[in-house]
Amino acid sequence: MAAAGADRTGIHALAVPTPFAIGRVNCYLVEDDPLTLVDAGPNSATSLVALERMLAEHGRRVEDLERVVLTHQHMDHVGLAGILASRSGAEVVALDLLAPYLADWDASMEADDRFAERVMARHGVPDEVAVALRAVSALARGWGASVAVTRTLVDGDELGFAGRTWRAHRRPGHSPTDTVFHDERSGELIVGDHLLPRISSNPVAARPPDGPIDAPRPHSLRMYVDSMTLTRDMEVTTVHPGHGESFAGHATLIDDRLRMHERRADKLHRLISEQPRSAHELAQEMWGSVAIAQAYLTLSEVLGHTDLLVEQGRVREEETDGVVRFFATG
Repeated sequence: MAAAGADRTGIHALAVPTPFAIGRVNCYLVEDDPLTLVDAGPNSATSLVALERMLAEHGRRVEDLERVVLTHQHMDHVGLAGILASRSGAEVVALDLLAPYLADWDASMEADDRFAERVMARHGVPDEVAVALRAVSALARGWGASVAVTRTLVDGDELGFAGRTWRAHRRPGHSPTDTVFHDERSGELIVGDHLLPRISSNPVAARPPDGPIDAPRPHSLRMYVDSMTLTRDMEVTTVHPGHGESFAGHATLIDDRLRMHERRADKLHRLISEQPRSAHELAQEMWGSVAIAQAYLTLSEVLGHTDLLVEQGRVREEETDGVVRFFATG
């Protein structure tokens, strides 16, 4: 199903099915020279067949693609990129930081899992929960695959077409490699998962793509808030997201997201004021059993907000027996 209004500028949203709770992922067919697909969907036969069918509805085949552009590192966006490039000979375009990450998918996933294990242990996730999540992650790796990025971009680079020009902007937060593509003439903005119309993107506590497993944990929510603030100031008419329909009013949406993060930080501060807690304990208070089934995502959410509280001087960290707990100051 094409996003509302997309056809007017030759950008068609191909909503490809995924096996994930988020549902379909938007791969954008850009009818220009070179013929371009933004994001590729997960490495799944079901997804590939659906993508082929939707391309055919626009009179196109995989073999017609001349360029594949990737917005970030998550498997629902990059999984089929290697297959598409192999069949079409298309160039693969991505942020420079993303290229080595995608060159060896299995090694990157292994490093991410080991990084996550360290974060979980430090913030109170029980060993048995971490082991179970590691097993799930190992099974899920197949939804992604290695791909050779043949053209890299840095923040501010232009990506040219016959009928338009995009400027690439790095917007880390949801992932370290989030990239948005801005058509400064039309105001259209391709955002991947940087902004979604119906849900807030999770600022995952991710390993830096060029960092070792013992790298310091980036403050993902602080990065995401800074990124959204930069995007808010852009002149945008239409946002094309990685999930859901295209939308206008990006500044209003961002203001709502920023207020939501302030409210969540305040709620966590109240919980910490009641008694010191680890990040995992806070996640259980916030989300109950979901904090077990999705321990790393909920842990990331809590850590993002405690980072802000520490930065504001409202909370301090203390480590005992290898586990960090948060205490209210004053």
